[in-house]
Amino acid sequence: MQTDGRQVALVTGASRGIGAEIARQLATRGVRVAVHFHTNRTAADASLARLPGAGHATFAADLADGASAIRLWREVVAAFGAVDILVNNAGIYLNHPPLATDGAGWQRAWRETLGANLVGPANLSWAAAQSMSGCAERHGPLFGRGRIVNVSSRGAFRGEPDAPAYAASKAGLNALSQSLARALAPQRIYVYCLAPGWIETDMATAHLAGPEGDGIRAQHPLGRITRPDELANAAVYCALDAPPAMTGGIIDVNGASYLRT
Repeated sequence: MQTDGRQVALVTGASRGIGAEIARQLATRGVRVAVHFHTNRTAADASLARLPGAGHATFAADLADGASAIRLWREVVAAFGAVDILVNNAGIYLNHPPLATDGAGWQRAWRETLGANLVGPANLSWAAAQSMSGCAERHGPLFGRGRIVNVSSRGAFRGEPDAPAYAASKAGLNALSQSLARALAPQRIYVYCLAPGWIETDMATAHLAGPEGDGIRAQHPLGRITRPDELANAAVYCALDAPPAMTGGIIDVNGASYLRT
């Protein structure tokens, strides 16, 4: 067990893309980061090497497996002494249009998507709640005993016709965030949720370069899609600076590409 007074964050899916940038920005603010990855250890080690400061580490887990998710939390707590911040960023997107997918593919898409995008964050959040609720306030009353930041999607509100399981999983994540915010507020554990649209990552590159690229860009009044650092800015704000009164909030970070009332 290691404790040095600094805040500790577990960032899931931090080997690349959005998660790696969230981890980097948290480390820049002096936070010790547990970099979670599923299978790509090489990418996770590269992400770890880019983090400023010392005391960070990588951890592997299949979050779709409940026992593995709980084990991940316990391993991070054992390594760092305590975890103050959980960022549920890891997720998957599988195409499965309802009229162009066979029965086996349909069931697989729902099972894998819900497991990674909703059940995994739910299990980690449960473990975090048990751990954080038993801790003293190490970083002052405005920070509370801990914070959970969930990365959802605008798809939760507008729907995803080619990936309905993705939209449903993110809508579930929104509801989970709001339910946890109400349940955990008396324990001074605060829960925030971000709803981005397209993000400029490796996963988006192929789509932007393909025939649908112009249509994707046309959705965005900014004339471009959101950069990873912009979403990471919002995640780090929620993790470190957002007031407790914002707990339960779902924050759109989509460049006005989808507006809801």
